[in-house]
Order: sequence, then structure tokens, then C-alpha cells
Amino acid sequence: MDPFLTLLHSFSSSLSDAELSSLKFLCREKIGKRKLESVRSGGELFSILLEQQLIASHEVSFLEGLLGSIKREDLVSQLKQFVEEGEVNAPDDQPDVHEKPFEVICENVGRDWKILMRKLGFSEVKMDRVVAANPFNLREQLAQSLREWQKWKGRDAKVTDLIKALRGCNMNLVADRVEQ
Repeated sequence: MDPFLTLLHSFSSSLSDAELSSLKFLCREKIGKRKLESVRSGGELFSILLEQQLIASHEVSFLEGLLGSIKREDLVSQLKQFVEEGEVNAPDDQPDVHEKPFEVICENVGRDWKILMRKLGFSEVKMDRVVAANPFNLREQLAQSLREWQKWKGRDAKVTDLIKALRGCNMNLVADRVEQ
């Protein structure tokens, strides 16, 4: 999967309705009014910007300006990190979203996922955003939180940290399965 599209999807899910409206307003000169009226999500807006080649994985200045204008410095810093790393480079011990650690955790943690995320140092605000983006899907809430944690930690996101946090929450069975 394209890391840039993954990043845009992450941005999209963290945007509030007011922020999306602001982004649409800021894009009025670049995108026709009729097209903008039909936009209902950040993903749709980003798709249009990609189609019109206003943003690309190697050309993020327009996107950076938009995010800065709506005071989402957290997203601007994620974007800068993406550019600096030339993509999301995963070292050997970093958990891959599509590999066993995340899969095992998502299958086995359930309703106590917030306890785990707090142990990992994940903020309440970010958890609330994830819940708002996936209100009725517990598994997806955990999966998105783990992805966000991995992006937040970057190169410091280690499988050993996940195992330590699981054990700290008395989720030893899940920790054992992750170790296997």
C-alpha cells in the first residue's frame, strides 16, 4: 500500500467537520465550487487534490500550507517526518501494521484496548478521535490507535514496547502470543 495514501487517510480520519469546511474554503481557488460542494470527507478532498496534481508524495508544500492554515501543527509535523524519512521506513523490530503483532493484539484485546493504549503513552484526545471516526467498531478503534501510536513513535515503535505494555496491563496471554 502506498505510504502517502495511508498518511492522507490518517489525516482524513482525524479532521473535524469544521476543519474539513476550512480546508474546502481554502481550496476554492484551485477546485471548482460545484466539485467542492460534493466533498463530504477529507479523503474525497485529498483525492481531488491528487487528481489535479496539487499534492503528491514528492510535492507536499500545498498540503503543508493547508494544514498550517487550519492550525493542525500535529499533522504538519507528521507530513514533515514523512518527507524527511522519504516514506515510512520500518526498521526490523518495528511492528508492521499488516503483520502478526498488530493482528494478534486486535484479535485478543477487545474492550480493554484503551488501558493498553494509555500504557503505551497514547493521549486521550487521540483515542477520542479514533473512537469518533469508528464509533461502532471496537476492533477498528484498536487497529487505528495502534497505527497512530506507531506513527507517533516513528522509529521508536518497537514490538518489545507492545509486549511490555501488554504485560503491564496483565494481558499476559496476548503478550505471549505476540512473542510467538
